[in-house]
Amino acid sequence: MIIVERASTRYELLDSSFSNEEHLLERISTLENRLGRLSERLERSLDLLLQQAQNSHFDRALVKALVGLLTDEEIVQGDKLEKLWIGRCQKDAEEQLESERREALRHKILASHNGNEKDVFEKFVTEGFLFLEDNEPRKGIHLLERAARLAPDNAPLQYYVGEFLFRNGKTNRARSYLARAYELTPADRRVALLLGLTCGDEGDVERAKELLNAATQLGGSSFAAHYGLGRLFAAESKWQQALQEFKLALASKVSPEAHYALGCLYYQLSKDVLASRHLRKALELDAEYREALYLLALISVRAGRKELAEEYFAKARAGKTRAKHVAAAALGEVPTPGAMSPFNSSSTKSRKLVTGGDRRLAEAVRRDALSACIAE
Repeated sequence: MIIVERASTRYELLDSSFSNEEHLLERISTLENRLGRLSERLERSLDLLLQQAQNSHFDRALVKALVGLLTDEEIVQGDKLEKLWIGRCQKDAEEQLESERREALRHKILASHNGNEKDVFEKFVTEGFLFLEDNEPRKGIHLLERAARLAPDNAPLQYYVGEFLFRNGKTNRARSYLARAYELTPADRRVALLLGLTCGDEGDVERAKELLNAATQLGGSSFAAHYGLGRLFAAESKWQQALQEFKLALASKVSPEAHYALGCLYYQLSKDVLASRHLRKALELDAEYREALYLLALISVRAGRKELAEEYFAKARAGKTRAKHVAAAALGEVPTPGAMSPFNSSSTKSRKLVTGGDRRLAEAVRRDALSACIAE
């Protein structure tokens, strides 16, 4: 059978082919034009970035020159100014991260709400976080606490309110929110850690030990957890167990505070050689660690090395450390072992068992615990 194709059909196919090619050429031409415009914009953006980088370089050079001039004239201290500048940059970066974290938490809290009065709840949460963003923490946390009362089963909100209060040293108020969050999320290492530290400060020793151990099992070792356990054992005069925990705290995070804590404990046990070793390591990390200088002075006095003791006392005075102890040492009064130590609590029922006795250690524990929580 022979099939014959009409001539008109062949022409229609040719026309269709030409039409498709023209369409493709038009599309390609349009894409080329768009790519050209995009390339021009990128070039302009690159020029602006290079110009900005050059201006920043000149600005930095000018600032360095001014700082050098002011340092030479002894108007400012260059090293101190640089430390302040680095600290300020770090603080700005931390504030930016915290702002982003709060926004993410706000969405998570709102998404977790399944209760009644949804509009009121959303109003409290949204306005509360806005107040926190505007640096009005009292108003902000007040609204978030009202929202937490409306939604006792909202674990993210209960945790955040507890964390905020813990951050600001309000352990008594923080404990109830953290306890509720722990009931809702017992496998959350962050909640176990903060609640354990809070229970320790509130005198609930056994509960604190249980929670801090749980925190290490859930998320691994941390300076805050092991230091907290060490303080609790020290409050009960269980020195060997306290020593083991402080060693684990140092292994978790090498810091001047960790070395100082071990130095204090060895001083408490009258093991002055070991105490001095850790105190010197603390000073290697922070030459202006005033409490470490003072404790080295007390060790020198106890060893009968008065000249070395006076040298340490002089450095301590320059740092404006504990004046009453310096005065006592100058009068020849040597404190008994443990008088300087923050681990000499005589009762396990007293408050601030974890963060009491030394402000710098307390801040180091709080900072470590919160940094671990933010990282997760």
